[in-house]
Amino acid sequence: MKVGILGAGMIVQDLLSFAAEVSDMELQAICATPAEKVIIQKLAEENGIKKCFTNYDQMLKDPDIDTIYIGVPNHLHYTFTKRSLLADKHVICEKPFTSNDIEAVELAELAKERGLIVLEAVSTRFLPNVLKIKELLPTLGEIKIVSANYSQYSSRYDAFKQGVVQPAFDPEKSGGALMDLNIYNINLMVTLFGLPDKVNYQANIQKGIDTSGILDLDYEKFKAVCIAAKDCKAPIVTSIQGDRGCIVIEDSANVVAKFKVLMNDSLGEKVYELNQDKHRMYHEFVSFCDIIDHHKVNEVEKLMNISLDTMKIQTQARRTANVIFPADVSVSKG
Repeated sequence: MKVGILGAGMIVQDLLSFAAEVSDMELQAICATPAEKVIIQKLAEENGIKKCFTNYDQMLKDPDIDTIYIGVPNHLHYTFTKRSLLADKHVICEKPFTSNDIEAVELAELAKERGLIVLEAVSTRFLPNVLKIKELLPTLGEIKIVSANYSQYSSRYDAFKQGVVQPAFDPEKSGGALMDLNIYNINLMVTLFGLPDKVNYQANIQKGIDTSGILDLDYEKFKAVCIAAKDCKAPIVTSIQGDRGCIVIEDSANVVAKFKVLMNDSLGEKVYELNQDKHRMYHEFVSFCDIIDHHKVNEVEKLMNISLDTMKIQTQARRTANVIFPADVSVSKG
């Protein structure tokens, strides 16, 4: 997999922190705005990236690149993914895949039409611990209650209260607690249980954006609640409760460094730590290389279905809380 990176922010620097460990990934280029030229030049030098671009179209024309990694603010995901697909590049796009479900469906169809692969980068789906949890679910008996709380006080919230609106809190840039943090909880729910029957989002709204909220997911035989907050903090924990036992994760759904199983008929607990002490994004990029290099279309379809269901849930959730993005208005007019 020969990658061109779009972006120079924190998520890109996260990727670069472990990229050398992914043996089948070659970093060919990095692209950002002209104002970020010095930053990407430094990143390229430090990480053995061969080329720097400040013009996206020029990077898309590079024949040495077969895959674009998109690590830019949420509202730009759709546009840059579409441009990449139209330039016949595979795409790995950071979460959340798009601003709404209509955009997501369009990109999935466009990739299929052009014989290309598009993947959403969400570590949750690829973590060995999460895969093991899915395997162990039947041992819990009939699932009754699932709860996930990913709340952390944002370093940008104080500025937001003073009127300085950064992308994470900007409805114009598809921000908010649901899109930033709760999206991981949703991904975990869809990965483990699929699409719920009903969705309802009760959100704390400030300046048109959800700074925290409670997402209710009604499945046929059990209830799930996903909590996320950027305006307050709490212990980060997820529990999956069945009538024979429960699973407890004591960190966020995008990390799941370990989990424990507590069965009704046992006084003890069993702890699993299967992620091999790797960076949380490592396992997904190893999988991406395998999927793209070997054109594993069945795996692409499975992962895209999770993305589409996740985008459907977040779109429905925002509607119930009246959190509207410009992208929602443009697709409704279209």
